[in-house]
This record gives sequence, C-alpha cells and structure tokens, in this order.
Amino acid sequence: MSGTDLSPQAKNQKTAMIVSAVVAGMIGLSFAAVPLYKAFCQVTGWGGTTQRAEAGAGQIVDRDVTVRFDATVGNGLSWRFKPEQVSQTLKIGETGLAFYEAENTTDHPVTGRATFNVSPAKAGLYFRKIECFCFTEQTLQPGEKVSMPVTYFVDPELAEDKQLDDVQTITLSYTFFKWDNGEENAADSDTAAE
Repeated sequence: MSGTDLSPQAKNQKTAMIVSAVVAGMIGLSFAAVPLYKAFCQVTGWGGTTQRAEAGAGQIVDRDVTVRFDATVGNGLSWRFKPEQVSQTLKIGETGLAFYEAENTTDHPVTGRATFNVSPAKAGLYFRKIECFCFTEQTLQPGEKVSMPVTYFVDPELAEDKQLDDVQTITLSYTFFKWDNGEENAADSDTAAE
C-alpha cells in the first residue's frame, strides 16, 4: 500500500467534505444571485429595467416618443392602483411627469413596494427616472388614497441607437407588491385571528 492510498473511510470523509463545501457555496450563491442580477439589470437595462438619473437630459431631440402607463397589484396586497393618465407624448430628452393613484382598501395600514420595467425591453437602457415612488416602499393608512409622481425622460442616446429606430412607444409598467415588515405581519395576524 502506497502513502497516497486512502482508506474507504477517509475517501468517504473527503467526498463528504467536498460535497458539503459545494452545497454551502451553492447556498451562498443563491442568496447573492438576486442582488447581483438586480445590479446587472440596472447597469445594462436588461429585461426592461429602467435607469436612475440625478437630473434631466439637458438635450432634447426632435423625435417624438409616446410613453404608455400600466399598473397592476400583486397577490396579497389589497390596494387599488392605476395610472392617472393613459399616455404622454414628448420629445426624446424632454422631462415628463406622470402620476399613479394608489388606495389602501383595508382597515389597517399596509406597506407596498413597486417593481417596474419598460417594454420593449431594449428601451430599458435609455429610460431614465429622476424621481419615483418606486425608489422606496409606500405605507398607506386605512382607506387612504394617494397620487404618486414619477419624473422621467428618454435618454437622447436612444436616437443614436439604430436598433431602436422602430421604437415610437414605450410602456412603463409597475406592479405593487406587499412589503413585509414587523408591523405588517402583526396587522395581518390580527386580521386573520378575527
């Protein structure tokens, strides 16, 4: 028997350690996947993810684009949510201001958070939001109705991208989901107990 030969028990222990390390690594990657994917989408505009901007474009291109507005509510959130306008037509680079209305239809405070995207997805890299209710969670009191603004523009670089010559309409979609926190869970368990 040479010095490099391992007993069956030692081989099993080595295999178990390797498998454990691989499983631990996979678990770690699964927790990192969502933030990494989100960061990737925000940098590249992948999947229609819009970009954030500190200020307006500063340049306006003589090309119209129509922005349509869409709103949905995810399961488990008892809100009414809708855009206050169907669409807006503006020049590329021009700053737009749109409003969405949300209403809490429950008898307790509810917190929600909006996810967003644009279609066609290839326009996501050029759709910039300066201010948006979607940047933070929103808490509505029982029966409260609010009008929430989004300030945006379409980056003038869109006009230089030949793959986007066919883009005349961009749809901005939001979906509000229930945002869980300690107060929410307590209110929900109180309601469920009744």
